[in-house]
Amino acid sequence: MAQHDDETPETGSAVEKHEPRPVSAGTAVLTTDVYDNPGEPPHRDRVTDIDPKAEKTAERQVSIFFFLSIVGSVGAIAAYIAFPITSGDTQSVRLNNLFLGLGIAMGLLAIGLGAVHWSKTLMPAREITEMRHGTRGSEETREKAVEVFTLGNDESGFGRRSLIRNSLIGALVATPLPAVVIFRDLAPKEDPNDVLRHTLWEKGMHLAHDPSGARIKASDVTLGSAFHVIPESLNESEDLLEEKAKAAVLLMRLKPEDLHPVEGRENWQYDGIVAYSKICTHVGCPVALYEQQTHHLLCPCHQSTFDVTNNCEVIFGPAKRPLPQLPITVDADGYLVAQSDFHEPVGPSFWERSK
Repeated sequence: MAQHDDETPETGSAVEKHEPRPVSAGTAVLTTDVYDNPGEPPHRDRVTDIDPKAEKTAERQVSIFFFLSIVGSVGAIAAYIAFPITSGDTQSVRLNNLFLGLGIAMGLLAIGLGAVHWSKTLMPAREITEMRHGTRGSEETREKAVEVFTLGNDESGFGRRSLIRNSLIGALVATPLPAVVIFRDLAPKEDPNDVLRHTLWEKGMHLAHDPSGARIKASDVTLGSAFHVIPESLNESEDLLEEKAKAAVLLMRLKPEDLHPVEGRENWQYDGIVAYSKICTHVGCPVALYEQQTHHLLCPCHQSTFDVTNNCEVIFGPAKRPLPQLPITVDADGYLVAQSDFHEPVGPSFWERSK
């Protein structure tokens, strides 16, 4: 039977009580139930560590992944060319995106799988314990970094495994090629310098109302009026918006005595009617505001102001160049026509401008 609480237990009993030992103030009490460091698990060799044939097979497998990456990258370029996007054909867009995406995905995925397989089968698999410590850029640290880099090269076999090294280099070189081809194709087929220098205006091209395309007679342009003008052939152009962004013109009529043309441009106007590019030379905004009394053209974006009486020179704002003038005259029926294209590029400055 169980003993009562008030009974004194016998020596060796399971309920024997011990008096606590006196501990002086400041004494540290250390527990004895501390776990021993179990250490690292025993190292297990992989098949490639003990079998040279398996190692050679793994090396070939890694190279195959890298070669597949090259095939994917080149295939993306081929797909981009083989399945061009046709305007208005949604199916061409789907095919282009599908095969282009598959090629790029294959190029990136294969190079990733090859790198993982390389590290899992051929690089050393021993466990390493690195103690935490402060790092400083001392000479000793730099020398250690070189040592680590050299050791990594030795362990990975990058320097001696020529098949893996060369296939990896080839994959890395081929991977960005699809992006280069795609971004290059954003530019026009023609030389951008020529494209920016020329517009639809040519000798004998009629000036037409924007957007109707109706021809403009010189007698219809009254003093103080301003016409928004486009080339007569603009509405028949395949790239209407792009061509309009370069060829748009403002037409105004002033008193001939108010104009002060520079030498060589005296005949670029007709009876006080002048035509200037509508594209601001600052960042290309439309210069659409005309002040009748002052004969100023104002760009609403950044307030660049041009003086029509003085060859559209800049009198205020961030623009640095005057608006290009379109030489005009009239045909036998009294309709306004261009004498030629602009004699300088329209719009903002670009890197290949001569001035």
